[in-house]
Amino acid sequence: MRLPKAEHVAQLQATASRLKQEFFDLDKIERYFRLSDKESVYQVISDKTFQDLDMNEVFMFVDRTSSKVGQQFLYHTVRTIPDDRLQSERFEKLINRIERTPGLKDTILLELSTLNSPNAYSVVSLFLRDQVQKPKWFWVIKALSFTSLCVVLLSIGFPQALLLLLPLLAVNFLIHYWNKNNLYQYVGSIPQLARMNQAAKEISNYEVNDELSPGIRLSIDAIDRLGAQMSLFKLEAKLQSEIGLIVDYALELVKALFLLEPLVFFNVLEKINVKRTEIEAVYRYVGEIDVAMSIRFLREQLPFFCLPTLTADKKQLTALDAYHPLIDQSVPNSISLVDHSALLTGSNMSGKTTFIRTIGINALMAQTLNTCFAKQWRMPRLKIHSAIRISDDLLSAKSYYFDEVLTIKTLLDQSQTAEGHLFLLDELFKGTNTVERIASGKAVLSYLNQKANLVFVSTHDLELAELVKDSFQLFHFTEIVEEGTVLFDYTLKKGNLTHTNAIRILELNQYPTEVTDEATQLARHLYANKLKPDAG
Repeated sequence: MRLPKAEHVAQLQATASRLKQEFFDLDKIERYFRLSDKESVYQVISDKTFQDLDMNEVFMFVDRTSSKVGQQFLYHTVRTIPDDRLQSERFEKLINRIERTPGLKDTILLELSTLNSPNAYSVVSLFLRDQVQKPKWFWVIKALSFTSLCVVLLSIGFPQALLLLLPLLAVNFLIHYWNKNNLYQYVGSIPQLARMNQAAKEISNYEVNDELSPGIRLSIDAIDRLGAQMSLFKLEAKLQSEIGLIVDYALELVKALFLLEPLVFFNVLEKINVKRTEIEAVYRYVGEIDVAMSIRFLREQLPFFCLPTLTADKKQLTALDAYHPLIDQSVPNSISLVDHSALLTGSNMSGKTTFIRTIGINALMAQTLNTCFAKQWRMPRLKIHSAIRISDDLLSAKSYYFDEVLTIKTLLDQSQTAEGHLFLLDELFKGTNTVERIASGKAVLSYLNQKANLVFVSTHDLELAELVKDSFQLFHFTEIVEEGTVLFDYTLKKGNLTHTNAIRILELNQYPTEVTDEATQLARHLYANKLKPDAG
């Protein structure tokens, strides 16, 4: 039973205000991002960096869209840093317009909710993929259709002519069902195109995007002119959904006799090919509005957020109470860098890698959704790269160290381009011995830290921190051993780590006394003589 409008809107708003519990079909969600042209963007975030920052999970967290079109557009938005601030300005103008226009928010929610079918994911194929090509023998279809019509008309005066319909119908049925395979590829996308266009038309009645998309009504009208021909695909989708029910055989017989489906099908595809630009314009119009609504709903649910300030100043970053959006009751941390990068020391699980990811996520959100998980965020425009999650690839016989070498080489190459870069690194060269790890790490960090580049790196090597302290600000995380328990406060502190609790933690876990005593004596000796143990 259909809900009253006010109740339906309230339900849609409640849904948009919380995390989605549905399955995220990332293969389909990524379609627009994978297929669209990216030549004009500032940076396409690599699969490696997207994985390192757990951005699929962050995407699922920020996704409050109401349509599959908007969901695809949101994914594309967080994977591509635009070349200017126009996109962020558009989002803010849309959010402000939605807030101050009576009835607009309700209309948007109602219209976008009609595009929540998985079939809506396939609309992008109508303007970003090649369509089924008309066969070279298409003239035969036209000739057979015309012949069938002539025979039917002739049979009015000469009933004997109906005998000619039997062989015609046999041939036409073969062609009719040959074309079904083509038709079935579009019974999802083309009805959704019609639905998307109708949603855009209803929303545009509020002139929601007139300043930013002044030609949108022309694009909507151009798709509207496809008109009744698109109903063929709606009808076919309806028939497919009624498997097991009585199908309208009479209608199917008429369509087969006059070959209506292939004639209409290829005519519609020709028009769609001509109208690719208009279809993409409407797709982006609907997607952009849905993303603006999603940002609005997201901000309402955050403990706090800020609009970032993207400065023209080089090599600086200020974060006030920045937090990780995926961690419940995440501990906020602040940092301010000017003409320096940041090196973090501390034990495992103390918060180093999480903080580096927090910086990366906020740097990306600042430049895409214009929303930061912080009280203040200032940075220049930066391309984002990472080397955080690296592992052995046994199937390709690639060692951890070799994979890391290749990853870091890519970062070194990127660092010398004209743009500013943000490099996020976790434990450089873990796969080699201590002396060479520290030496190579220092050389790499000095190289990456040139020009306007900013580097955030974590390390267990206190000696490395001493080697780069002139160009890197030093910070650390530490644990507290208290009453036989290890506690972490996850709070960023200035300076290099001055003491560690590694051996103390062995004692708490009831290692044999012989082991912990020998470890303590060796550690004192090594620190006193500034020796560096060889990890092999």
